[in-house]
Amino acid sequence: MGTAPITGRVTAAADGDVVVFLIGMRINRWRAVRHWLPTFTAMPRMLKELAREKDSGLLGYRGYSAGLRTYTLVQYWESREKLLAYASAPGQQHRPAWAAFNRRARGAAGSVGIWHETYIVPAGSYETIYHGMPPTGLGEAYGVEPVGRRGERAAERLAG
Repeated sequence: MGTAPITGRVTAAADGDVVVFLIGMRINRWRAVRHWLPTFTAMPRMLKELAREKDSGLLGYRGYSAGLRTYTLVQYWESREKLLAYASAPGQQHRPAWAAFNRRARGAAGSVGIWHETYIVPAGSYETIYHGMPPTGLGEAYGVEPVGRRGERAAERLAG
């Protein structure tokens, strides 16, 4: 979509269930570079791989940093099935990265931490609005449409 703000009020064009996947890492020991750097560099490789494969199921993502130690990605997926298929696919980047992390973690004594959370949000249980913003979050992942198509008020959009 682009980074120009959209004039007027719009809402995400998501239809049906929404899969939100949060994943992050925390550098616990800066000097243990050999333990945290491979973890830090694995995610960009996975995202490039997913972007190349149009049917991967990854709809969009946004990265956030909370200080110098903690990094988080918010990802939007087409379905739970596609997220789980990628996570377990033997020929994809995730499986070897996960195995390598586990090997390093055994000897790393907590040098780096990782976490993830998966949310399957049922249709009618999410609501969005964007005004004077570039497409963000669900709006960036699914595209946007005029607010009136889903209701002028948040309660109407949630009931839809």
